[in-house]
Amino acid sequence: MYDRQTETWWQQATGEAIAGEYAGQQLTFLPASIIGWGEFKENFPEGQVLSRETGFNRDYGRNPYAGYDNINNSPFLFRGPQTPGVLPAMARVLTIDLEGEAVAYPYELLQAQGAVNDTLSGSEIVVLWQPGTASALDASRIAEGEDVGAGAAFSRIVADQFLTFSLVGDKIVDDQTGSEWDVFGQAISGKLAGTQLEPVVSVNHFWFSWAAFKPETRIYQE
Repeated sequence: MYDRQTETWWQQATGEAIAGEYAGQQLTFLPASIIGWGEFKENFPEGQVLSRETGFNRDYGRNPYAGYDNINNSPFLFRGPQTPGVLPAMARVLTIDLEGEAVAYPYELLQAQGAVNDTLSGSEIVVLWQPGTASALDASRIAEGEDVGAGAAFSRIVADQFLTFSLVGDKIVDDQTGSEWDVFGQAISGKLAGTQLEPVVSVNHFWFSWAAFKPETRIYQE
């Protein structure tokens, strides 16, 4: 990745400039989630979408790397350091690096728990997960990809109140008020309906791609 103004080279995974005029500079991370189109459209009906009318004849619904994210595969064309064996190389993880403490939350665990409460560098956070997002790297047609769900991280402090989240049935609720929350960090019903949790910067990775830069990462376990 390079910028057009100076042609400085930037490392996608870290946001650091590695060669050129801005070498050593760091881009600021912004909270972002990989979410299903249906969820996005429902929650942000006025949201903008990139047009497929690009002037190029490309099939944007096709995945040229079918099966890339098979958990039993080795990373395709990866020539980096050996991946720590605490997780399969192709395991999906939601990662957070907060003030020097890095943690990876395996999607398999998030799917089972729905909500994970944790403390990083003294900050109280929650990682929320919900189904409904197709893998873009599974089937040859993206729309037919396996449902891998979506995860996002937030602060669990609301108006000086400390919240603890859990999965009750198929709903994520906080133990203090019983309000229901979605993966956007919004309370959709209950006493706190309309409340928005503060996002925490988190990044979706395969374990091998994150561990190449942060091998010391703590793996969250129950």
